[in-house]
Formats: sequence, C-alpha cells, structure tokens
Amino acid sequence: MADDVSDSVCCLSSDNVSDMAHILLIEPFCGGSHRQLMEILGSQVCGTVHYCLSAKKWHWRMRTGALYFSQNIPKNSRYRILFASSVLNLSELIALRPDLAALRKIIYFHENQLVYPVRKQQERDFQYGYNQILSCLVADVVVFNSLFNMTSFLNNIDSFLKLMPDHRPNGIYDQIKPKCQVVYFPLQYLDISKLELENQNPRSCRPLHIVWSHRWEHDKDPELFFQTLFHLIEEGLSFNVSVLGEGFSQTPDVFHKARPLLGERVLHWGYQESRSKYLEILKDADVAVSTAKHEFFGVAMLEAVQCGCYPLCPKDLVYPEIYPEQYLYSTPGQLAKRLRYLCKNPGFARHHKTVINLEKFTWDVVKQSYMDLLGFDDITSI
Repeated sequence: MADDVSDSVCCLSSDNVSDMAHILLIEPFCGGSHRQLMEILGSQVCGTVHYCLSAKKWHWRMRTGALYFSQNIPKNSRYRILFASSVLNLSELIALRPDLAALRKIIYFHENQLVYPVRKQQERDFQYGYNQILSCLVADVVVFNSLFNMTSFLNNIDSFLKLMPDHRPNGIYDQIKPKCQVVYFPLQYLDISKLELENQNPRSCRPLHIVWSHRWEHDKDPELFFQTLFHLIEEGLSFNVSVLGEGFSQTPDVFHKARPLLGERVLHWGYQESRSKYLEILKDADVAVSTAKHEFFGVAMLEAVQCGCYPLCPKDLVYPEIYPEQYLYSTPGQLAKRLRYLCKNPGFARHHKTVINLEKFTWDVVKQSYMDLLGFDDITSI
C-alpha cells in the first residue's frame, strides 16, 4: 500500500487486476492497525481489491465515507464478499449501492464508539455509535478484535439507545449478538535480531528508557503519562523517554508543555516515518507504558513487547485479556510506584522475559479464522 493514500480513493488489488477481484476491502481510515490489516489481507489473500481513504479527520470519515465510496467503487459483478472496518457506515453504503446488498457483508471492529470516553455523557456524539449499530444490523457477520471489544459493545447497546428521547427500538441486541464473533488482529512477525541499536553504550550503564507509543489524542491519556514522569523528576530519579505515536490536527496541549520540561531526557519525539527506525527505538527501550482510557487490542504495546520491552498497562479495558497480572496497574499511584522501582532497578526490566503468549495473535494462528470469514478453504500467499 502506498505511503501516501491521499484524500482520494486508493484502489489496490492483490491481483493487480481489479476486474478479477471477488473480495472488496473498504477502509475509510487507512492508518495504524486499520492499515496494517488491509495490508496483511491484501498480501495473504488472493482476489482482493482495496478502496481506502487516508487516516485524517476520522469524525468526517465516519460521517461521509459511505457516500464517497458509493461514487468511487466501480460496479463489478465478480464481487462476492465485502469486508470493511466499522468506520464505514455500511447501512448507508448499501442503501446508496444496492448492487452490493447481495454480497456477504463483514464489518470489523477495531474499536467501538459506544464506550468512547467523554467527560460528560452530554458530550457524546450519538451519531457515531448509532452508525455502528446500523452497520451491524445490515452486516452478515460482525467481527471484533478482542472479547473486551465485543462484550463492551453488546452490553452497551440498550443503554446507548436509551439516549434517544422517544420511539426507541426494541430487540436490537438480540438481532446483532448472533452475528458476532472474535477474531484477533493478526500481529505481524518482527525479526528484531536484524535491528541495530542506535545507542551503542552498554545498557547497564544507561538510565531506564521509557517509551510511550500511542496516538496523540486525549483517549490515550497522555496527561497521566507526563504527570507521572514529572513526579519521577521531582524525586530526582534518572530516566530517558521516547514519545512516539502519531499526532493529528488537534494535538492535546500537554505534548507542547511536556517537551521542554522533559529536556535532555527525551531521546525521540514524535511519529517515526521509518518503520525500521520505530522498531529500533522499541528494541532500545526498556519499558513500554500505556495510560489508555480507550483500547480494544493495543497493537503498539504488543509490538513493544515483541521488541523486548517490559509492559505496564492499566488493569482495565482489553489489557487483562492479554497481559498477566504482573504487568497491570490499577491507579496512577501504582503506575508511579512501578516506574519508580524500575528507575532505581533498570536491570529488572532489561533482563526480564515477558510471560505473554504472543503466538496466539500471529497470522499463522489466526489465518484460518480469516479464511473462514472470507470463504476460503485455503489461503495462498502471493
């Protein structure tokens, strides 16, 4: 997939001949894990054609993506399967393009909007979650990337619809639940043995290297992360930090305030255009921290673990589904306590071997589930 998807529809086919494709892949927000999944399916599954939009202004992608795709996806009688992320309002697309109604329609949830964190319930934009519910009603199969994602969505359908002032629908949960299943996101294999460490000084002589590699948005709670680091500084503890992840048009102010306060402790700051450079930083780091308030799988944290980082995650959201108790914290105080100990004992993190079963998330393990979804008896790499 091209590095710059731009603001136009990007049509890519694994066969290089879209007329021969029978699997229609649609991604209105082609960035991060959304993009990774499109790339994996495109490279591993024969007969796919992609229609994607760049990862910008996700609110508008959710609002208007269906109309855009309805005008830019050519009619093709060979299509048999439609696979799209839940950013797409599938009900709108099918209404605008009735020729797609007969396809086996699969909607994939990287996240769900029913439990998106807002400061006050009145601030919740009802339309986003409502669109996802409508998509589920139209879909033949509804797939979630984790059990937490599925249960949090299903368990909140009724309470979410109660936000409607009147004429509330009945039986929506019962219509959607039978369609639902969990298929883990396919974690890419990382050959970290080929990566080179930028800092060649002996690791035993260096301060603890902490990495935070999430989207620069409020639902990842960067405020908690930086406040924790400031407490460590006040206590006179030594550490280095790399703040990675992707920023968008509205970056939380805390990033601009934190950068000068962290000073020379910062080793890397901002999105890394080079994938290999990003992985090299993870390999050099000792501890990966999540402070997320909104997480349904967490590719960034699992990639950090693949690269040898000791993970620290909230005892909430999807994390207890993936990480053993020893890597979880319940309160900001517990996070500070764990980092305080690791700053004083960096060797503990550097020599620790994580006890997380990463294999169950790999393509080799989950590919059969994707084969079943896409109607294949076998998947041929191309």
